[in-house]
Amino acid sequence: MKKILLASWALALLASAARAEVTRVEVKTRAAVGQSGYEKVAGTVHFALDPTDPRNRVVADLDKAATAARGRVEFSSDFYLLRPLDAARSNGVALLEVANRGRKGLIGMFSRGPASADPSSDADLGDGFLTRQGYTLAWVGWQFDVRPDGGLVTLQAPRAVNTSLIVRAEFTPNDRGPAFTVADLAGYPPSDQGGPDTVLTMRTDQFAAARTIPRAAYGVAGNVVTMKDGFEAGRIYTLAYRTANPAIAGAGLAAFRDFAAWLKRGGGDSPRVRYTYAWGSSQSGRFLRTFLYYGFNADEQGQPVLDGVMAHIAGAAGLSINERSATPNALSMFTATGFPYANQATTDPITGRTEGLLENARAKAHQPKIFFTNSAVEYWGGGRSAALVHTAPDGKSDLALRDNERVYFLTGAQHSPARFPTRVTQGQQAENPVEYAWTLRALLTAMDAWVRQGKTPPASRYPTLADGTLVAADQVKFPAIPGVASPRSLPAVRQNDRPVPFLVPQVDVDGNELSGIRTPEISVPMGTYTGWNFRNAGIGGTSLLVSLMGSAIPFAATKAGKAPGDPRPSVEERYPTQSAFLAKVQAAADALVAGGYLLKDDVAPVLRRAQQHWDAGHGTAAPTTASR
Repeated sequence: MKKILLASWALALLASAARAEVTRVEVKTRAAVGQSGYEKVAGTVHFALDPTDPRNRVVADLDKAATAARGRVEFSSDFYLLRPLDAARSNGVALLEVANRGRKGLIGMFSRGPASADPSSDADLGDGFLTRQGYTLAWVGWQFDVRPDGGLVTLQAPRAVNTSLIVRAEFTPNDRGPAFTVADLAGYPPSDQGGPDTVLTMRTDQFAAARTIPRAAYGVAGNVVTMKDGFEAGRIYTLAYRTANPAIAGAGLAAFRDFAAWLKRGGGDSPRVRYTYAWGSSQSGRFLRTFLYYGFNADEQGQPVLDGVMAHIAGAAGLSINERSATPNALSMFTATGFPYANQATTDPITGRTEGLLENARAKAHQPKIFFTNSAVEYWGGGRSAALVHTAPDGKSDLALRDNERVYFLTGAQHSPARFPTRVTQGQQAENPVEYAWTLRALLTAMDAWVRQGKTPPASRYPTLADGTLVAADQVKFPAIPGVASPRSLPAVRQNDRPVPFLVPQVDVDGNELSGIRTPEISVPMGTYTGWNFRNAGIGGTSLLVSLMGSAIPFAATKAGKAPGDPRPSVEERYPTQSAFLAKVQAAADALVAGGYLLKDDVAPVLRRAQQHWDAGHGTAAPTTASR
């Protein structure tokens, strides 16, 4: 009997060793969150990677890291959990956010709560949308260049020892100030900032020839550049210098994978949920696309990690993370998009490669259910080419979506909704306040029902070539509105110095887009809402777009008050009374509820927003100019 017990104990040890990706979890904080019935658990999670394992060899430069016991590469990350105190209240799902630059945005997006790095009260949990349903909310550090300040989650990445390389990043000053901190290079201290590899260039627009700035004209201290005569506002600068023993940025992909596996199958403080959904917005949505492409949705044992993925406002772009000189902070204007764009295998006319984001040897065996949600900005600006998620790489035909994916276009919205009432800031027009949070709440509900119950989610809604709602950018029928620059002259994204198709949603006579999930702000509009906004003269570069910003161009309140030449009917010509306007909004909201794009309980805030639009725009309010 004793031999049998010893044998069982030995087998248990072997099983534990076989799942050694998470080697240790240190809990540093554990506390109840108000009277919510939730607790927060925070600390450090330790990892060990076998650099010879096929699933890890894909991490760039992992073979250059120092190894410890059993030849493993060891490193750690911050982690943070919000989970029900009573396990019976859990719905068995972990909602794992890819922390955008170390921040926690889940509660703000889905529960409409305040921004908080460390939720401590009931108010910090917002309206309770997530916690009422029993989700476990989770975060883990994946980004090596996030400073461990103010509750941000960060990655203590392994380093490529005895390695030296050149790093570079772009920046565009908004004034003629003498100093600029290049945040994209924060994780790379210069090894010889006065050496020959330190170079600063400047160009007038995205694809203009670069001019090298004389070395005597500027100085570099860490990632701060000082220009003796000040920078030129609105010009695009690129700083490059050499760094030594750089962080292995791609280890963040493995950290996210192994923490997600620990949420399901770990010991100790693991919530041991049944399902895990990943949410990533913007930079973090691009992380998820990259994560899936490199096959990280299976752990070292080949078991699936994520059951559902919501990659939000990422377009067809990936993230600079699994490469040498990675700059995950970069906004990557016009350079983020890279083949493969779509989930299914296609052939790239530029490189000749044939593969897909999910249809490749690494990723195809363990595919989650996935939602791609994009605003108008991802089609128009930022070089993210969202149309390539659902069109062929040559831009000549629509793709048939796969059974495990849905694509949703958040019509007329900018990257992140601006505050309301809107105002003029860095753009020539006021920022775009079109709100899509209520749509995302409905889609999260649909994702949960799809994974746990097998319920078919709402149909994809996005522009297509076949019905004419997706067109080349120079063919968009945007109206000639006085004082508004036309977007038809914007340049296309380039890959390997060759342009890729620049396809955008077609618009109606008001300039509002025809396709996608048209919320009442678009289908019953009080203005024109776009996914682009040109820089204003105050910050220079007026032919360039403000990064990730859209426009709000209000209708005139009355026919008599219209600007000469404005072809758009006024508010009074569209809606004779406030009640007529609100009746149209109610009908539009009811149609979205019927389609699964809006929850019935969220109709009330949609109607309140409509009332605010009426109050702000019916003959009185005008955008204000923010101080800079």
